[in-house]
Amino acid sequence: MGKKLYVGNLGYDVSSSDLEQLLAPHGTVESAEVINDRGTGQSKGFGFVEMGSDQEAQAAINALNGKDNKGRALTVNEAKPRAPRSGGGGYGGGNRRY
Repeated sequence: MGKKLYVGNLGYDVSSSDLEQLLAPHGTVESAEVINDRGTGQSKGFGFVEMGSDQEAQAAINALNGKDNKGRALTVNEAKPRAPRSGGGGYGGGNRRY
């Protein structure tokens, strides 16, 4: 299974297609997605790319982390699993005994 990469500090005009093209020289890009704000649809300035292999992912990190892209120094590293979100605002929760 390929490695998923986090790519940060992207310009707000970078599309998912641009992101795929940026990483393609370093290996097989399984998927590339720039994350957009749900409300405005504008890019949040980061995205995720799934590479075909661990070696390709490492090659992309080595080649692109800290490199300039349209005047911005990219952050490229292995994506960390999403932390579980707690639901609600502190209410509920079930079996509390007071």
